[in-house]
Amino acid sequence: MSDVDAEFAQAQQDVQALTDDPGNEAKLKLYALYKQATSGDPSGKKPGRFDMVGRAKYDAWSKVSGLSADEAKQQYIDYARSLGA
Repeated sequence: MSDVDAEFAQAQQDVQALTDDPGNEAKLKLYALYKQATSGDPSGKKPGRFDMVGRAKYDAWSKVSGLSADEAKQQYIDYARSLGA
């Protein structure tokens, strides 16, 4: 396991341990970076307009499309730290 992978795993644990809710925007950004790091670019159909949560997640993920897995992991780590994780 590389250093980035170990830091990424630790950042995920730290985010889960946050005592204060970071808010929906922060959660969407963390979700998008996590998905990009673990699954790559978004695939499949964009959720319909009545699936507001699914659509928000898909849109957030689309914004980080094109990042490599390591870039997404590093951004996740940096953002988690900025939240106090």
